[in-house]
Amino acid sequence: MKNIDLIATCAFGLEAAVSSELRALNYTDIKTANSQVRFCADISAIPHCNLWLRSADRLLVNVGSFPAATFDELFEQTKALPWADYLPENANFPVTGKSIKSKLFSISDCQAIVKKAVVEKMKARYPTRWFAENGPLFRIEVALLKDIATLTIDTSGAGLHKRGYRTVSHPAPLKETLAAALVYFSRWKPDRALIDPLGGSGTIVIEAAITGRNIAPGLKRNFVAETWPLLPQPLWKSAREEALDLIDHRQPLGIFYYDHDPKSVSMAKLHAAQAGLREGIVFEKRSLRDLNSRYEYGYLIANPPYGERLTGEAAQVYQQLPGALSRLDTWSHYLLTAFPQLENIMRRKADKKRKLYNGRLQCHYYQFFGPKPQKLSGPFAAPDCRKDIDPN
Repeated sequence: MKNIDLIATCAFGLEAAVSSELRALNYTDIKTANSQVRFCADISAIPHCNLWLRSADRLLVNVGSFPAATFDELFEQTKALPWADYLPENANFPVTGKSIKSKLFSISDCQAIVKKAVVEKMKARYPTRWFAENGPLFRIEVALLKDIATLTIDTSGAGLHKRGYRTVSHPAPLKETLAAALVYFSRWKPDRALIDPLGGSGTIVIEAAITGRNIAPGLKRNFVAETWPLLPQPLWKSAREEALDLIDHRQPLGIFYYDHDPKSVSMAKLHAAQAGLREGIVFEKRSLRDLNSRYEYGYLIANPPYGERLTGEAAQVYQQLPGALSRLDTWSHYLLTAFPQLENIMRRKADKKRKLYNGRLQCHYYQFFGPKPQKLSGPFAAPDCRKDIDPN
């Protein structure tokens, strides 16, 4: 098959992170729009990108885009697309839809028309009057935006944030893809110390460790496209073997997780173990009041509580935050929060502020840069901290 158009979807604000990841994977001709990054590649990109993309939500095949202001246009243009190049005769192909600022606003009608058009096109390749749809899943989406229809097929299945290591629920979880983006935007490198003093379920430190060791985030899960005849199993096997070979097991990490809640600490340790990263992260029950480090320079990345959680004990976090961070005054501090008064509390304007979304909640990623290090020697700008790691 010739090269195909692909779309990596993402939360609004993470497009730059996804674009950078694709460039690092040697893909070119990258085009960015709101909440998506488009690129062209051969079919090997489907296993490759599903395994390696850290900040994207899903990887979609873009079957086609066209103007559609009437149902007839939607039907005829959909029917003209090469569906049989992707779907086998027994394909299970449900259709989902969405419409924004378009004349075709009835989602159910659009789904039915697209389904009928795909069936008619499939009949031209497969001489049958009825498709059993008892084979592999090809979830089709019709997305209408300002009278432009885009028809895609999902290759990922479950969202790419589902890495497979987080099995215990937490009352305020941070999506793995967003946590990976926070690490990316901080410009942290694995030879520098990193602390999350409000660690919760451990997502930020685990995503940092996965990145630092060059571990493909999708290694511990499966993808719906693994069942497609278009993508033979040797292609997936080769991609996984390559990813395993690229893991840098010897990369030392100075990553520290702190939380005052012993249940959260236990949960984070479990998640790290399930990610294969128990070694490399220091876990400790420690309150924000006791924050300190023996490293002169480093990165602090945290997701303080906000929204409905900003009461009682959570409110104390913001009271303690300025004093705690002042003890690491040569570090750079990165805080994701929807709390609008953060800069007032810190008595400092952020050096950079990026609008991101945690679910549907608009947040800002406040970046307070520390002074440029005068001299750095060895990993983490201090002696190797592997001796600090709890062996239990």
